Amino acid sequence: MTIIAQRGNKLRTKGWRQEALLRLLENNLENGEDPENLVVYGSIGKAARDWQSYDAIVKVLKNIEEDETLIIQSGKPIGVLKTHKDAPLVIMATSNLVGHWATAEEFYKLYDKNLTMWGGLTAGDWQYIGSQGVIQGTYEIFQAIAREHFNGSLAGKFILTAGLGGMSGSQPLAGVMAGAAILDVDVDESKADKRIETGFLQKKTHDLDEALRWIRAAQLEKTPVSVGLIGNAATIYQQLLQRGVIPDIVSDQTAAHDLLYGYVPEDIDLTELSKLRQTTPERVIALAGQSLAKEVRVILDFQARGSIVFDNGNNIRTQAKAYGVENAFDIPIFTEAFLRPLFERAIGPFRWVALSGDSQDIELIDQYLLEFFSDNEIVTNWIKLAGKNVPVQGLPARISWLGHGERTKLALAVNQFVADGILKAPVAFTRDHLDAGAMTHPNIMTENLKDGSDAISDWPLINAMVASSSKADLVAIHAGGGGYAGYMQSAGLTIIADGTAAAAERLKLALDNDTSLGVLRYADAGYENSLDEVKKKGIRRVEL
Repeated sequence: MTIIAQRGNKLRTKGWRQEALLRLLENNLENGEDPENLVVYGSIGKAARDWQSYDAIVKVLKNIEEDETLIIQSGKPIGVLKTHKDAPLVIMATSNLVGHWATAEEFYKLYDKNLTMWGGLTAGDWQYIGSQGVIQGTYEIFQAIAREHFNGSLAGKFILTAGLGGMSGSQPLAGVMAGAAILDVDVDESKADKRIETGFLQKKTHDLDEALRWIRAAQLEKTPVSVGLIGNAATIYQQLLQRGVIPDIVSDQTAAHDLLYGYVPEDIDLTELSKLRQTTPERVIALAGQSLAKEVRVILDFQARGSIVFDNGNNIRTQAKAYGVENAFDIPIFTEAFLRPLFERAIGPFRWVALSGDSQDIELIDQYLLEFFSDNEIVTNWIKLAGKNVPVQGLPARISWLGHGERTKLALAVNQFVADGILKAPVAFTRDHLDAGAMTHPNIMTENLKDGSDAISDWPLINAMVASSSKADLVAIHAGGGGYAGYMQSAGLTIIADGTAAAAERLKLALDNDTSLGVLRYADAGYENSLDEVKKKGIRRVEL
């Protein structure tokens, strides 16, 4: 089945708020890696639990009134409650298990019984915008490394990474935008083909020698290039080390969090692997863990030889340590190493989607940002790059790292553009779950916090409750699934700019309160930047 998001101004629902959420659900699958199985990204990150649930969700969204709320439990619609016009239209909780039972083994048991699903970060709550969803974050990591280690430029530098899936597929384009020569390894050729088709990857090959020729030529000429190499990361990384090829930067963004459905073991083809997952899942997990551990040992060897290495948030260090790599955490996590100063001020991955389906709406918003955010170098630099380099996937969308007050300023301006007819249709605003007040993950987002509060998951739960009380249109509480089970808690929200005064109120309340909580979270942990932001922005913090 092919799902394409509705474009234009024709409504199938009783209002734009409902229509927007329906289009975002459709857009997730239009951009999905395996839409026939409702998988958006991350091997098993779904938009709905099954097709029966999907059809029921669509039916409800087409008929729900503005003063009603659809309740969704791990991708399955449960009921419609009478609430009020300021309540969320959709409230969902996905993958949440009681602590003692929050293990991969227990999750898979429930998953196999079709009692739960994994919502990823933005798959289960319909906020995925294709591979560009994490592209600015990846770009900002590369830029931070350039500033810290390479005099501000990655021209002539070699980045080695792995993963060409729905999220990881942003890496090649981010590397090129940062000026580097980037080699991205993936065992699944269809993923490389999709990234080439969508404009996120330039070349592919099965031959390591050919890949290295392309990389070396680009390094010599100091011109950016992205190369997809079809192969297993554990094997390829080892071969490069044996040849004495030491990249400047090394990472991995495979689905390493999931050893059953995500990370592919060495020396097993994908057809055989699919069968083994059904017949001997324990063997698949063990083999994947062994291959992953081998790859991480090589990454540590690269680090010892001078490569700048980092964990890109896929739990690879945790998995490797479980399989005997005791020093896996010598690899730093990207958030703490490169992005935490931004999160301390609640600057994070904000995104908006043109529900018209017309790219001109995004271009008009880009122009507004360049004019009215001209003093924000992070924003203006990115918007210029994105406008030239980031291809459209599904409904036209943009992501940019904006902070407290900035998100609201943009959203209210866009809402007025909709009211004035400058934009062709309403715009949906949302953000990644990896945001200042929206995620607890002690091995990613909250690793090594100053006050030691890494594992306290109150914050994303509070975040979701605040979003609900602040009139957001959709609110979600997610936990980890598969190999992420027990490792994370996060929250998401979506608000629709439909040009009405009511939308303006929802946008201001939900966005201001969302970022206020992010600043307060880091201020509570003792970060000076956050305490400074509290004072500068007039955020009300309770002093003890």
